[in-house]
Amino acid sequence: MVRETASSGDSLMLTVEIANLYRGFLTDSALVECRRAERLAHKLEDSDIEFKMRLERIQQMPLVGFSHGAIAEFESFTLDSLSNIHQAMALWAGRQMYSYIAAQFPNFPDEQNRWNNKATELQERLVGMLEPDSPDMLLNAGECEFMKGNDARAYAILTELLERIDINSNMTARVASLVGQIASRQGRVDESIHYLALSAIADVRSATREVTSLQQLGIAMYDKGEIERADYYLQEALASAVECHAAMRMLQTSEAIPVISAAGREADSRNRIRLYCALGLMALLAVGLILLIVKLRNEMRHQQELQSNLEITNHAKEVYMSEFISLCTVYMNKLNRFCEIASRKIATGATDELYRMTKSGRFAEEQSRDFYATFDNAFLHIYPDFVERVNELLRDDSKIELADGERLNTDLRILAFIRLGVEDSPKIAQALNYSVNTIYSYRNRLRNRAINRDTFDEDIMKIG
Repeated sequence: MVRETASSGDSLMLTVEIANLYRGFLTDSALVECRRAERLAHKLEDSDIEFKMRLERIQQMPLVGFSHGAIAEFESFTLDSLSNIHQAMALWAGRQMYSYIAAQFPNFPDEQNRWNNKATELQERLVGMLEPDSPDMLLNAGECEFMKGNDARAYAILTELLERIDINSNMTARVASLVGQIASRQGRVDESIHYLALSAIADVRSATREVTSLQQLGIAMYDKGEIERADYYLQEALASAVECHAAMRMLQTSEAIPVISAAGREADSRNRIRLYCALGLMALLAVGLILLIVKLRNEMRHQQELQSNLEITNHAKEVYMSEFISLCTVYMNKLNRFCEIASRKIATGATDELYRMTKSGRFAEEQSRDFYATFDNAFLHIYPDFVERVNELLRDDSKIELADGERLNTDLRILAFIRLGVEDSPKIAQALNYSVNTIYSYRNRLRNRAINRDTFDEDIMKIG
């Protein structure tokens, strides 16, 4: 019998320990174990543990939606008739139960205040019954001041308590959450986020999944504009509430998630627009870069063409000078020869013969033929395709045809002088030994044979 009682006592202690471990981690299992511990304690006539486990069960019932049952069962107690220890336990459990119930009415301030007032009333009584300056007493005193709006007093008590308790305990999570809410109410956003994060970390380290700090942290991050982190924290809070089977926490968290998810989608949309704008700008820059490269290549090609043309022009100048010197040399030789002939004729008294030679025009014709031959060779050396290019400017029925052995004819020589920049007809007439009227006539006939009469002279100047 003694052995059986001892075994039952061990089973009771083990069940109580399991219920305590399940508290905040898996609510419905915690309720089941609390109920089992109650029965075992009743069977073993251990009224203290039976009462304690009953209070544990009552305070957690609102988390899974059993608020009415919890209220009815708690209010069936006559608190003043209880011993001091049981009364303190009941006040603690009742305060927690009413706080859970108040949290179910975030959109109904009057109803929320009604239940918060009940919780504060019990907590004020509880503070007077706890050991002075103990962690439990400081926690409840600070929370009581917080509920009454005395933020400065609550902040002082709770921050002092934080320095005294284990940073990984569930009490740290609760105290840090309260301090974070005080900082938030006073507009100290960064400090609020710090303490809410500290509370969330303590919840994780103490294996507590029935949490509020993580969802409060998510809302704080949303208010700060960090949508992605806010959504992540709230999703984690919801997942914890689901795994903990805490229906009340699921409801609280799920109310905030759609708003933040919508904000996240809006932020994603803005980010996509920014991305598209950036891509569009990059495309424009790429097009501009390509156009710039093309322009630079064209400029380089143009510079190369200019360089090539400059080299050709310099070569042409050299040829001009060479042919000019050659032509001058020929005429100086002819002039010297003529002077020698004239001197011999005068010395021998054959002035009549000299007169007949100059009068007949034969000498001028010979000089002109020699000049034409020299000029033709020099000009075609510079512009070898001149004849073909001129014919491209003339109508099909007016092309210039050269006789055998002929390099340039009179038409082409006139055009050659124009190409060389000698456009005055008197100068051309003097060089070719023709009359001015004859040159005018040739030039007029050439224009009439051109495809474009009005621009014929300009087109000739472009040959090269």
